[in-house]
Amino acid sequence: MPEREPPLIGISTYLEASARWGVWDLPAALLPAGYHRLVQQAGGVAVLLPPDAAPAAATAALARLDGLVIAGGPDVDPARYGAPRDPRTGPPAPERDAWELALIEAALARRTPLLGVCRGMQLLNVALGGTLHQHVDGHSGPPGVFADHEITPVPGTLLARALPAPVRVPAYHHQAVATLGTGLIASAHAADGTVEAVELPASHGFALAVQWHPEAGTDTAVTRALLTAAATA
Repeated sequence: MPEREPPLIGISTYLEASARWGVWDLPAALLPAGYHRLVQQAGGVAVLLPPDAAPAAATAALARLDGLVIAGGPDVDPARYGAPRDPRTGPPAPERDAWELALIEAALARRTPLLGVCRGMQLLNVALGGTLHQHVDGHSGPPGVFADHEITPVPGTLLARALPAPVRVPAYHHQAVATLGTGLIASAHAADGTVEAVELPASHGFALAVQWHPEAGTDTAVTRALLTAAATA
């Protein structure tokens, strides 16, 4: 039998009004290289999924993918979960919110293995009707610097299979899960009680999201769990 091809993993991207390289300063879809490198190191092939104005494109994209990563990025618009804007909440990213919500909905409908990272975890929670704390302290360093803190997995969860013991992780967020979305369970916590991972029960397939940034570290365990699910889905 021919050897199975590596799983094809889509990763959502930023959409910036201005980015500079060489002599150019242009609008750009971009993503920190840690994301695609993490997928590659775990054994997958990475493709980038820039925002698309047509929500139906999400369904078309998921039909071609073996797995999906919703990457970190700006704050989710609080209007998405029915809350007034806190002054400390960042500016909205409506194109990205709409696109990534469509990707999440398509992935859940198709049972495509899904991994959310930071904003991706918050957006998965919002997609399922949950809410967010718009500001928490102590989970990021100075601007552009990751914090380092310990998270404790909840025994018996998908996350605990990948990370069976407490581990220190790189984090950079000031928002966090408040009310869990329908069907989600918390699968890791920080020492202050902040929810650090959420997931759907295994009967829903592989849908896991973490509040920290695995692409900023060296541990590929969570990404390897995604790739394993993608290879067998």
